[in-house]
Amino acid sequence: MGTRQTPWSPVRRVSVAGAAVLVAVVAAAVVIPTMAEARVDLPDKTPAELLQFAAAGDVTAMTGTIEQSSDLGLPDLSAIAGGSSSAKDSTAGLSDALDLLTGSHTAKVYLDGDKARLQVLDRLAERDVYVDHAAKQGWFVDSETKTATRYTVSGDPSSSAPEPRATVETPQQLLDDALAKLDDSTDISVGTDGRVAGRDAYELVLAPKDAQSLIGEVRFAIDGETGAALSASITARGADQPAFDVAFTQVAFSAPDAATLTYRPAPGFTVEEKTLTVSEHEAQGSAPPAAQRPVVHGEGWTAVVELPPADSAPTGESAAMLDTLTRPVSGGRVLETALVTVFFADDGRVFAGAVGPDSLAQVAAGG
Repeated sequence: MGTRQTPWSPVRRVSVAGAAVLVAVVAAAVVIPTMAEARVDLPDKTPAELLQFAAAGDVTAMTGTIEQSSDLGLPDLSAIAGGSSSAKDSTAGLSDALDLLTGSHTAKVYLDGDKARLQVLDRLAERDVYVDHAAKQGWFVDSETKTATRYTVSGDPSSSAPEPRATVETPQQLLDDALAKLDDSTDISVGTDGRVAGRDAYELVLAPKDAQSLIGEVRFAIDGETGAALSASITARGADQPAFDVAFTQVAFSAPDAATLTYRPAPGFTVEEKTLTVSEHEAQGSAPPAAQRPVVHGEGWTAVVELPPADSAPTGESAAMLDTLTRPVSGGRVLETALVTVFFADDGRVFAGAVGPDSLAQVAAGG
């Protein structure tokens, strides 16, 4: 897909995401809303006008609560994930990724100019991402592990330097991803006006032209006043309900209390310091060699991401979880969800995309 520049907004820089391939692919594929709250009739816009309106949105202050839910058809893994503490440790990364793909999450969003915070409220814990662009620093705080990591950004703060990450994507992040990847492979239309979190909203509908894509459509609710994304959802091809959705249940475009955006390490927390920079990382020659970087095959909605072989194969509980999630096929094992398929080749390579297993196997075979 071609690259499209969108206006910079602090809310767009609150990075939050999971750990594994599945998460990355789903997030890249993007999202659904509940637009039927009440009858709304906003001034008509063409698809092009609505795209322009959404891309021009530049909210600088807000507070809100978002709810995210996922139903990708994965099996219940609680028996494996709920084992011994050592087992939990060994499967933590995959469990976190699966939790994002199979469960629901609540998060609070705070934004005031250069400062932003995403507060993910888990059942028994809380994760917070604080970002201060003016100070070129941020915090990632995990109440379960009692760790607080302060990230300092070196270099141009407007660059694509990595940021602290959690486990929930905001509707705006998903919209920005979608707008950045729009090209001729997408049918764009305007849906039905509605209300989300008490706000009148347009509905932007994106659908792949290629019938090989597992994704049927992606819908966004666009605030009728500010152009901000209020919700997003992804529906699988042929399905009538979204498999993944995230939406504001409450939102106000006003600045939060300043104290909400400031973090000071609490007693008992372990504090770590990290420096994030892309340019220096590459300049020092420490960037991964080409053989270790992901490779993208194809483009648009049916693009396939290939990951190089890992240093070692999964063992113990991780291997058991992988066996539970996947089924054997010629040349490897495959994990199928409503939106994404992952092919684990026998040689260790991993292929993922919003396509069927045959397409992934064909790419793996060099077709």
